[in-house]
Amino acid sequence: MTVYMVFEPPGAGGDPVRRAERVRFVHDRFSWSAFLLAPWWMLRHRLWLTLLGYVVAIAVVPPVLWLAGGRSGSVLLALVIINLLVGIEAATFRRWSLTGRGWRDLGIVIGDDLESAERRFFDSDAARGPARGEPIPPPSPPSPPPLRPGPAGDVLGLFPQPGASPGAIR
Repeated sequence: MTVYMVFEPPGAGGDPVRRAERVRFVHDRFSWSAFLLAPWWMLRHRLWLTLLGYVVAIAVVPPVLWLAGGRSGSVLLALVIINLLVGIEAATFRRWSLTGRGWRDLGIVIGDDLESAERRFFDSDAARGPARGEPIPPPSPPSPPPLRPGPAGDVLGLFPQPGASPGAIR
């Protein structure tokens, strides 16, 4: 099962069909394409700030390791670790990008594949209230019955009665 984060673009209210076509599902898992082809993956998803940070890291880490006396193996390992982090955090980068552009986070949905996750999301979304996808508030629980005051001096439990001797428990 894969977890998908669901996002809605700004101003997507109105026609439910148009709104459904614009909703975006971002799978939350390791991305092999982001790991193997990080800069092209970032360009494809228009992650400009992430690409800038990646380029800075790739440009700074090797010279720093060389100056620190690192060998070519340690430089290569550092570059692989940077790409590994990009692959692990790919969904986070996409989520930051979408929320930064004003997209609204509608929640998460779990499915075997994208199609089943979409079906599950839209089935539950149809059961919700208004076109904005906000849930209908549940009915309020019934209020508890009012407490009846007991006679003055009553004590509940295994406590001594008022005025009784200290060793006597009823």
